This record gives sequence, C-alpha cells and structure tokens, in this order.
Amino acid sequence: MREAGRARQLLASGQWCPTAPDSEAAAAVLTRLAAPLPLRRAASARTTRTDRDRRLQRILRTALHHLDAGAVSPRAAALLAAVARAFLPWHGTPNPPRAAAAPRYGRSVGAADDPTVPPTDAGEALLPDLIELFTLLASGRRPGAVPVTPPVGLWRVRYAGRFRHYGRPAADVWTAETFRCPACGGATGPWTVTGDEGRMSLGCPCGVVTHEHGLALSEVWLVLPDG
Repeated sequence: MREAGRARQLLASGQWCPTAPDSEAAAAVLTRLAAPLPLRRAASARTTRTDRDRRLQRILRTALHHLDAGAVSPRAAALLAAVARAFLPWHGTPNPPRAAAAPRYGRSVGAADDPTVPPTDAGEALLPDLIELFTLLASGRRPGAVPVTPPVGLWRVRYAGRFRHYGRPAADVWTAETFRCPACGGATGPWTVTGDEGRMSLGCPCGVVTHEHGLALSEVWLVLPDG
C-alpha cells in the first residue's frame, strides 16, 4: 500500500506530526486492526471464517466513518482512503447492509475475481504493518510539539462511471441518488476528478467543472485507483 509507505516516511522524518483528530481517528482504526478473534468453545470452520471476515469488515467501516466525518487532515484522509480501498472486498461480507440502496463501492485493485469470496488471507497479511503504522499515529505528538500536516499534492485522474450520493435517514433505510452534471445532465462521464487538500472537483466532458457536487469523500475517493 503506497499511501501507508508515504505516511511511514513522513512520520519517521518528522514531516508529519498528527493533529488531535488524526490521532483519535487512528486510535479508533487501530482498535479494529488489533482486535483478536473471539474465543469460542466450539468453533467451526464456518464460524472462524465469519469471525475473520467480520474483523476486516469492521476495519473498513471504521476507516470510512472517520474519512467521511471530515475532521482529519488531508494527509490522514488520504491514508484512511487507502486503507478503505484495501479492505473494500469486505464491504458486504459477512453481513451486508439490509437495504437494497445501501452503497456498493467498487472493488480495490487485486481483489478476488469472485466478489463473494474475499481474499481473507491477503487481507489479514496487511494487519501487522498497518498496526505498526497506526500505533505511531495514535500515540499523538510529543508535549509541546506543534502539529505538522504535510499537504496531499494535486492529483488528476479520469473515471468513467456514476458517482452516487448515499444517505441513511433511519436504521436499515438507505437512499441513493446519482450525481449529474449541473449543465448537461450527464451522469457517466468520463469525469476528470481533481483533488487538492481534501477538496475534489468533477469535470464533465461538456467542459463544466464543479466543486459543488456534495459527494462524501468516500463516494469519490474509493472508486479511484490507489495512487
């Protein structure tokens, strides 16, 4: 995971001294990363597999929650997005949201061809390095140290497909609405997605560029390739 490698280098060199929201989000994700599997008196192969997948699913959901909360720095948001992309195969496994309109994010690069069989061994292989990294982030800054949050450089990618707004007005109730260009009404692009410091703009083939898309970070960032 390239973003994790960049984060580790920045922390080691002192170029990133996390803010309090960064450390709080990292601590929450770390709890999920380091969670042991439950001890069962009569564990079967099926229950063990479910427990393993549920742990990875909780990592994804916690990363998404803190990504979309908007409280972390752009650098921390980039890391959370990379972690979420790595664990996307577990968005609906083992217990998918019940409502038909619940978000269906694309799968990350390298995911299994069959989305119903997540690559659990590969997902668990990511845990040791991520635990080490998030332990550093969660430890907070030294007393008297000033937070330093290096910027996320400007990037631009092309994406052909739909962006959708997802909402959850009540438990087990989801809403979904496709984003459309405010000028021509186009919905599938190919969009030119430009990001800088956590703000994203969508460029339509008709030439209109909008910052007022209202999409949550995860609704844009998770469909993009891991940079």
